[in-house]
Amino acid sequence: MTVEKTNTGFSAFSEDYPIFTTGISVPELINNTYEATEFYFEEESVKINQKDIKFEIDFKQFFKFYKVLNAKFLAEKIGMNPTLLSQYVTGHKKPSAKQTEKILSGIHQIGQELSGINLLQTA
Repeated sequence: MTVEKTNTGFSAFSEDYPIFTTGISVPELINNTYEATEFYFEEESVKINQKDIKFEIDFKQFFKFYKVLNAKFLAEKIGMNPTLLSQYVTGHKKPSAKQTEKILSGIHQIGQELSGINLLQTA
């Protein structure tokens, strides 16, 4: 599913099937996408799970939505020139497949690190 930012939230569409949906937030969009996909395949009795649907979003939209992820921090974490990553984020340059994989790997690494953190509650 290709994800795009809209004036009212987000949209997602399939290149392979006539499936399209919208959502105000990314979590809502993901839920709506599962529902739309299940509805499309309902007559074929196909069960859809999370591994069956792949979401794709471009760098500019990704960093616009996930503002908490700083491009400079990510560039330093993955050993990339921050100016180069900034050019990818703004759309002035397009990353190669190898660079895209490097960036995605860094994003996944940060996600894994964050998911392993427990915050202490102080009195």
